[in-house]
Amino acid sequence: MKTGVEDAKAAMRTIFPETPLQLNEHLSRRYGADIWLKREDLSPVRSYKIRGAFNFLRKAIATGATGKTFVCASAGNHAQGFAFVCRHFEVPGVVFMPVTTPQQKIDKTRTFGGEFITIKLIGDIFDQCYAAARTHVEEIGGMMVPPFDDLDIIEGQATVAAEIETQLPDGVRPDMVILPVGGGGLASGVTGYFKDIVPKDGFVFTEPTGAPSLKKSLEAGLPVTLPKVDNFVDGAAVARIGNLNFEALKNFSSTQVTLVPENAICVTMTDMLNVEGVVLEPAGGLSITALSLLVPEKIAGKTIVCVVSGGNFDFERLPDVKERAMRYAGLKKYFILRLPQRPGALRDFLNLLGPDDDIARFEYLKKSARNFGSILIGIETKAPENFAGLYERFETAGLGYEDITENEILANLII
Repeated sequence: MKTGVEDAKAAMRTIFPETPLQLNEHLSRRYGADIWLKREDLSPVRSYKIRGAFNFLRKAIATGATGKTFVCASAGNHAQGFAFVCRHFEVPGVVFMPVTTPQQKIDKTRTFGGEFITIKLIGDIFDQCYAAARTHVEEIGGMMVPPFDDLDIIEGQATVAAEIETQLPDGVRPDMVILPVGGGGLASGVTGYFKDIVPKDGFVFTEPTGAPSLKKSLEAGLPVTLPKVDNFVDGAAVARIGNLNFEALKNFSSTQVTLVPENAICVTMTDMLNVEGVVLEPAGGLSITALSLLVPEKIAGKTIVCVVSGGNFDFERLPDVKERAMRYAGLKKYFILRLPQRPGALRDFLNLLGPDDDIARFEYLKKSARNFGSILIGIETKAPENFAGLYERFETAGLGYEDITENEILANLII
């Protein structure tokens, strides 16, 4: 495998320089380890996906695919990497995207591909879009460029590991490599390249809690299709790991897969933005967030490489990310209050708040009640332990309330 990966890495230098491997002092101090970040968010398309797309097209063109139209289906990083590479090789490409794709992603894909790319918006969900792309390939005799389930794609993603090997200081090898997993192309490539360098139990795979495709598949012993996924971590929200990718990863233990809550990733995203000035997309924060969920003794004193998979973040999502981060950190909660309909009731409630408590939202839910009114209230505070004292004061005052912060149904309906 290494020879093919080295060839791919050398060829890749014609299109972009290697992405940095940076020792992060902020994270290293926090975890008492040497934490290195492989910054795939600094590639020309702000993700590692350019690697697999480049290697696929490079090899296809070398073996006689000149004159073919290449096709991909993607609403995210794969589309952008594909478009960039089509323009580099000056070959025609068609990108199928769901109609619901944000305009920002459509515009970026068009910018990267220029005159060599045609974008077709088909279907409300990815499955409909992918089916249309497959039909188009058959109709025109084109060539499909898959996002992860392909040997040339895997070989391209493995160049991440080839770069890490030469970028670490002389004599230093990773004790642990933390890899985000969606379809499994990156994880397959990196583990294959590093199999004689990193101990088998030194690989940690990370998936969002709402899309545990690899973990469920390892537990079952075969690829499993998830009945539903949470799309918040859109770069890793895959319902089924690739067949080739599972074959490459099937001998790892399911205990090596760390499921990362989506809201925990938001804490990482805000922390890295505020402290380091690093913009991460949700999938790009997976590996860093996993550090906070591992047993501290397992990482202390170790040399750890976290692959930061991407930084294509739409800042229109920032308020939602901040909201999720505060809720996960225990700094913001939502309540439904039952206040008596009498003069002074609101003042009495406000007197229950502590000096560091702040009302972030206040809304009457039922204004016509004769004796009691229902109120939705959001409270922010500076330290999570402040809520314990607030609960005590609520109880002492006999206040009717319900904490709905973690009530997914209610929260989605009214927050």
